[in-house]
Amino acid sequence: MKENKQFSILFPFYEDVKYKRLSETVCHDLGLDTLCREITADKKEQSLIMGVISNMTPDPRVALYRQKVFADILNLPDLRKRMSELFDRIEYIRNFGSSHIASDEKSGFWHFMHRLDELDDYIECVEAIRECLSSVQTRSEGLLNFKKYIDELYENSCFAEMKRDIAELKSKAADVRSITLGINVNERFEAVGMGLVSINNKPFRKSNIISNFADAIASKNKIHDGTEWDGDMHYHQAEKNLKISYFTDPTGGYTALRNTVFANTGETVVGTPAGDGAANSTFYFDGVMNKMLDFLVKKLRDTLTKYSDVAIVNISRIIPELMYYIRFAEFISENTEKGFTFCEARLTDSENVSMDAVNFYNLKLALNSQISDKPVCNDLKFDTEHTVYILTGANRGGKTTVTQAVGLMFALAQGGIFVPASAFEYKPVDCIYTHFPADEDKTMDLGRLGEECVRFKSVYSDCTKDSLLLLNETFSTTSFEEGFYIARDSVKAILKKQVRTIYNTHMHKLAAEVDEMNKETGGGGASLIMKSDNGKRLFKLEAAPPEGLSYARDIAEKYGVTYEMLTN
Repeated sequence: MKENKQFSILFPFYEDVKYKRLSETVCHDLGLDTLCREITADKKEQSLIMGVISNMTPDPRVALYRQKVFADILNLPDLRKRMSELFDRIEYIRNFGSSHIASDEKSGFWHFMHRLDELDDYIECVEAIRECLSSVQTRSEGLLNFKKYIDELYENSCFAEMKRDIAELKSKAADVRSITLGINVNERFEAVGMGLVSINNKPFRKSNIISNFADAIASKNKIHDGTEWDGDMHYHQAEKNLKISYFTDPTGGYTALRNTVFANTGETVVGTPAGDGAANSTFYFDGVMNKMLDFLVKKLRDTLTKYSDVAIVNISRIIPELMYYIRFAEFISENTEKGFTFCEARLTDSENVSMDAVNFYNLKLALNSQISDKPVCNDLKFDTEHTVYILTGANRGGKTTVTQAVGLMFALAQGGIFVPASAFEYKPVDCIYTHFPADEDKTMDLGRLGEECVRFKSVYSDCTKDSLLLLNETFSTTSFEEGFYIARDSVKAILKKQVRTIYNTHMHKLAAEVDEMNKETGGGGASLIMKSDNGKRLFKLEAAPPEGLSYARDIAEKYGVTYEMLTN
């Protein structure tokens, strides 16, 4: 099964594939944590989803592999429903580990029988998964390989042999209907030894002569001569109001028997007398069963040890990976019915275009909006002439929303998931880096500007020409002159590195000088604005020079604070 152990429906084994993990800060800046909570309420599933979409590779084969699996899952709702039901049946497998085997060494006969039933149910589930996958037409490499994986797992794990062993064990266990025990006692009638007399395939029945323990010892005729059993099967049942309790000798001696009469107990039970240090005596009879049925217990243990790791661990490792696709498919289907638009991303090998998004929107914002509010859609393209965008516009005009939306599209597309757009063509990024305003408590030592500079230098050092860099009001915590000076040098460095970047800022002068910075670096910077109409925010993108002063003039006129309006 070595080959199967390498199988993953999320992380296909291709040579030279390297992953980079998004930082927690980036995941938060992009709203991935919020998105995961929207997709599922299960914290384990949230962690799994975050673990997948936050591990990025620029290798297009991985994105395409996931994308085709997701398309199959999305187009097969009946398969999703059936698989979810099967996975629910074997939920315990997720928490199964080899440590359970060690604890089983000390577990009782009844526990083994329960585990045997679980393993039997598990086999039925695997067979149902095989049948389920065989009954649908799938085209993706991932699901076709998963079918093959399940078939190999079934054959290589000796499921047929496992079924025979379980059937045989259950048959043997079912044949045990009663056990004859011999108990040696001392002169005080304390048990000093116990042994197995016979294992019987028929239960004891109450004899025709109703006798209790006192009757049995009152007459010498009822005390058996010697220890050889004569085959007498007469069954002397304890009275129903007699509670038989066992307690353990603290010195390690044999367990003694004592009688305590309780009114209306209604049954004969094994109990623990209070205050005598007999914490484990409740399991005394189970321990006796283990010793008396040693051959059967050993067979149960050997069978479970033989199959549990091979059969259960392998498949339970894949179940969460499939749930990743199923949860996203349910999420996309549900929101498509609500009117949201999603599309399958397309990989491009163009030397010129590295992203072309049509009618994209911010999924996080859309989910938090009112149902009647339709998200505002935009178009944006990264190519050789538009590598770095300086995005300007009014406060609360949608600059941060657009910046975040672009990062979300890359994360979803590379996770194989449909993206919130009508069309999305892209080259995968090796990682996403963000530089959003830091919390106040993180700037106490260096001050806001110092903290921003240190963090930007770290981000710039880590990113490559294959990365995506998202800057939100970077260097805006100081005076305009100081901030502009640092920002201009930073943009020039980014242009030289040719990193796909969106830099949203209130520094309109920075966008106005983008052509000059292009001449100095040979880069592809461009000015991008969030459009407005007489001060009204339109939340629409346009490649144009910054509005800057003209927008300020509109606002001033709207509120009557131009020189002419004030002095007239």
